[in-house]
Amino acid sequence: MKLLHRTALVSSTAAIAVALGLSGCVEHATLSVADGTGTNPKLPPPNRTVLPTVNIAPATGWPAGVMPTPAAGLMVGSFADGLDHPRWLHVLPNGDVLVAESNAPDRPVEQRGLRAKIMGRVMKRAGAGVPSANRITLLRDVDGDGRAEFRSTFLQGLNSPFGMALVDGQLYVANTDALVRFPYSDGQTRIDAAPAVVTPLPGGPRNHHWTKNVIASPDGTKLYVTVGSNSNVAEHGMDEEVDRAAILEVDRRAGTYRVFASGLRNPNGMAWNPADASLWTVVNERDEIGSDLVPDYLTSVRDGGFYGWPYSYFGQHVDTRVTPPRPDLVASAIVPDYALGPHTASLGLAFHRGGLLPSTYGNGMFIGQHGSWNRRPRSGYKVIFVPFDGSRPAGPPVDVLDDFVDGAGNARGRPVGVAIDGKGALLVSDDVGNVVWRVTPAAPAASTGDGDASR
Repeated sequence: MKLLHRTALVSSTAAIAVALGLSGCVEHATLSVADGTGTNPKLPPPNRTVLPTVNIAPATGWPAGVMPTPAAGLMVGSFADGLDHPRWLHVLPNGDVLVAESNAPDRPVEQRGLRAKIMGRVMKRAGAGVPSANRITLLRDVDGDGRAEFRSTFLQGLNSPFGMALVDGQLYVANTDALVRFPYSDGQTRIDAAPAVVTPLPGGPRNHHWTKNVIASPDGTKLYVTVGSNSNVAEHGMDEEVDRAAILEVDRRAGTYRVFASGLRNPNGMAWNPADASLWTVVNERDEIGSDLVPDYLTSVRDGGFYGWPYSYFGQHVDTRVTPPRPDLVASAIVPDYALGPHTASLGLAFHRGGLLPSTYGNGMFIGQHGSWNRRPRSGYKVIFVPFDGSRPAGPPVDVLDDFVDGAGNARGRPVGVAIDGKGALLVSDDVGNVVWRVTPAAPAASTGDGDASR
């Protein structure tokens, strides 16, 4: 039996103007982002409206000489600019940085109808309406000054590539419809070999959440691939959600996979916590029940675990839009470890344990928050750090990079992927600014010569 989505349908083109924030919509958050953050977030009753809340930060890019604002004790610079919608990062063992320049593929079913027209305009305004470059570019800092002087088209002709992983001389790339691999030699600056398909991945003509990430197990025998849902809350039926809203475990030699964990609406970033060898992910939760719901989250991922989607959120909070209900699955839904605020669009994830950066960032996760399109006021549009105490999150998040949105409400940039480079600096891909940022410790204050550097 198909699930039914009972959200009211938009029935006139005038609604497009309303949905784009040009008139009418008044729904507003009643809680702060901080209220929806941490191990015990506030979850108010759902607030369903006839039209979804749409509150876009129009994409403008960075004015000359302007950069994100780093936290105290940090500084930021451009590692590489002039890119084409850089989405995801992977650091190779020799220090070279791969960046996937990518955007959504053609999705003929997803793009049909008035609702699709509204969302197309929304995404275009947010900076996501550009064609996909379908390319991975290699960046190399030749002289060690923190900026990539050398760049090369490493792979091209891909299909909306996103995640990358290197195992035993094979580079694995998660295209939107297949996990593929290429031979790689250390220091190589271009790959011309044809891709070998490891396994097809859920795609198809709708392919609502198109990004696919991949990470290798610590021993390299398995690969883990994220696959987002094909809808908001299964409004097209569960037949279209097979092997979606899940993390898949791939046997890289056999080319087979199984569902490792499910009920994860749109997982993206993944990282291993060496404290207990656990797999962690960040997940984008559901929309259209108000600015305060539902918080995106960071969680450890259990083998065989179910995390609620579409039937419930944050454990046993039932989503009444979804019929028929599944109380049996709701009863088994795992509560995520750490809420990241509603609609923050948390995507990038990188574990950090000491090194170049200050001790504030000695143990925990960096998270790239792409930013909301459907919350009033906006949320996300920053990079944060969630501190850990051993294997668990501990304490409030720390803002690392901010001011991606200017005082007039325009998005100068939107952070996506995060990675730790070969020297221990933080790299951040910015798909609106078309930049990869590099975050390092702030330079020491210059001495005045009289022993007092504060004057």
